Amino acid sequence: MIRIIRGAALTLAAALALSACGGGGDDDPLGGGGAGGGGSQTLVVGSADFPESELLGEIYAQALEAKDIKVERKFKIGAREVYYGQVAGGSIQVFPEYNGALLERVDQGNKASTTQEVDAALKEKLPPELEILNASQAEDKDALVVTGDTARKHSLKTIADLKDVAGDMVVGGPPEFKTRRQGMVGLQEVYGLKFKQFKSLDTAGPITVSNLSKGQVQAANLFTTDPAIAKNGFVALEDPENVFGAQNVVPLVYKSKVNETARAALNAVSAKLTTADLLAMNGQMAEQKLDPEDVAQEWLKKQGLI
Repeated sequence: MIRIIRGAALTLAAALALSACGGGGDDDPLGGGGAGGGGSQTLVVGSADFPESELLGEIYAQALEAKDIKVERKFKIGAREVYYGQVAGGSIQVFPEYNGALLERVDQGNKASTTQEVDAALKEKLPPELEILNASQAEDKDALVVTGDTARKHSLKTIADLKDVAGDMVVGGPPEFKTRRQGMVGLQEVYGLKFKQFKSLDTAGPITVSNLSKGQVQAANLFTTDPAIAKNGFVALEDPENVFGAQNVVPLVYKSKVNETARAALNAVSAKLTTADLLAMNGQMAEQKLDPEDVAQEWLKKQGLI
């Protein structure tokens, strides 16, 4: 009996030793590698469920792989309400974010509007496990968009100009746009807009574009780097009160799992990425039907990052 118990104990000890030696290996994407180490660590890179986010995730992933860092892709997860918890919990360690929208998630109602103000607020408000790296110049804001005909008919240039006509309009956007301050909540609080109805559509995608083009909605939430705006003659209304504040592309990381090599690779991307780049790459995907991985690779090569 004693021999059996001792044998079981030795087996357990050996198993624990093997487990300890294996931390940070290929089967453990969260194991090993603190801020200065790494070795065989695998980083999980995520993206939201719209093309630009997938493109940015692919750019980050390939930039990391160019530095011999193993990467697992977890793309098209969903909206911020879905993926943020996965990043905060550490199951995703690198995520392309937009600083203003992220601040709204962690500190609802914060009035910061410039890039510097938003980044400073994020550094204070993010949980200790998370960190933003360097923000890029590239910016993709939410916008409230109308057709050219609607803009001309009602002399619309800014969101404030909608006040007298919003009650007759259906506004379309992704489901979360209805409950975000950088959405319907802010439009009512700041501009006093009360629309006739909100229609739940996709995330600044073809369904939203189609609904706006066909008059099924009279205003819609699109992104400022969407080539569909210029292609369809839409008008992105100016936002003088900054309901949609700074929205610079920035890497959000689970900081204990991202070493200095990875940080340098991600910051190198931020140093090169511009709004014009986003517009051009989104156009390649939308008009030329190129895959995000190919567009990402071409951009990284042009920038000398791979």
